[in-house]
Parts: sequence; C-alpha cells; structure tokens
Amino acid sequence: MSERTAILVAGGNGNRLGGPVPKQFQTVKGRPLLMWTIEAFHRFDPAMPLIVVLPQAHFDIWKALCMGHRFFLPHQVTAGGEQRWHSVKAGLGEVEGDGLVAVHDGVRPLVSTGLIGRCFEAAHRSGAAIPTVPVVPSIREVTAEGSRALDRSRLLAVQTPQCFHADLLRKAFEQPYDPAFTDEATLVERLGVKVELVEGEDHNIKVTTPLDLRMAEALL
Repeated sequence: MSERTAILVAGGNGNRLGGPVPKQFQTVKGRPLLMWTIEAFHRFDPAMPLIVVLPQAHFDIWKALCMGHRFFLPHQVTAGGEQRWHSVKAGLGEVEGDGLVAVHDGVRPLVSTGLIGRCFEAAHRSGAAIPTVPVVPSIREVTAEGSRALDRSRLLAVQTPQCFHADLLRKAFEQPYDPAFTDEATLVERLGVKVELVEGEDHNIKVTTPLDLRMAEALL
C-alpha cells in the first residue's frame, strides 16, 4: 500500500463538554483524550507520520502534558485555524508525498486498528473512503409547515478517519472556504468523486459531552 499519513484534528475548545480544559485535554483513565487517539494510530502503524493540529495557544499546554505524562510517541504538532476547514488544510500542508492521508477527530480515542486499516484500504482502492454507522434514533426534519419523519433506514451517521489519496484531498482544499463545510468527504464529492462507504464501529464515538466522556472512560 502507498505511504500513509494521519492528520489528527484537535482544535476544539470543548464548550459543550464544559470546564476550563479543552476537550482534547480532558483526562480519561489518567491521560488526556488526545494521547489515547495518538496511541491508536501509532498502534496501527508505528512508522506512519502523525500530524496533530492544535490551536497555537495550546502548544505549551500540550508540551507540558506530554512531559508530565511521559508521553513520547512521535508526532508533529502544527497550528490550526479558526474553523475545522482551516485546521485540516493546515495539517494537509504538512503532508509529504502523494500517498494516502487520513483525517481523524482528535477526540475519537476508541478507533480500532481494524477500522483504520479498512478505511485506508478502501481509499487506496477508490480514492476516498469514510466510515459510517446506521442512524439509531428516530429522526425528524423541520419544515416550513412543522416537521416530518425521515426514513432512518436510508440515513447513515458519518465517523472518522476519513481517508483519501493525498493529491485528491489537496485538490479538494483548493476550493474556496464554505461555512457549510462539515467534513472532508463533502468537499471531495464536490469534485465529482464518489466516496466509498466503510462499515464503522458503534464504539468509535466522538467525545463532545460529559456523557460521552463517561462512556469513553468505561469503554477504554
């Protein structure tokens, strides 16, 4: 398989999680969430370059946390931007070569090596791949007339890592910034590229609320 790189986006301030500590630095089982995420990708491929995108203002905090926890797994830290789009683009600017690149939420610490591998394999095959899981709750769409039920059997929730050929993702990010941007796959699809869907994992949760934090701790 082509050379692989992972961009771990950890630019959030954790408003929904609450507390004075950004969510990527919240402690789970004695260590910050972000360390668990880095470890998951290192476990998959110890030689794979890992690019961690953080707000510039958090660099010193992260350095102190790594020293305090004696966390020395190799990774590169780069400064993110105002929105996720800017942060991913900054991380992409540090990717070398034209292999495969994964973009993953820094606060999804429970991603398995199997899922990482399946996403990379699918991207190698088709150029773009994302993990998805079925939508479990009943879903309603708000309309001008009120609301209407949606057929959840036709809906999927999107996870990360989202994996792409590096040159394809670079081309996608040449498009102008759009505030409606939600994920990298949407941007790639605007180039007319079909995104392959990979079976995700229920436990690959994104930690954004106190309940998520407790779930992650129990699962870890």
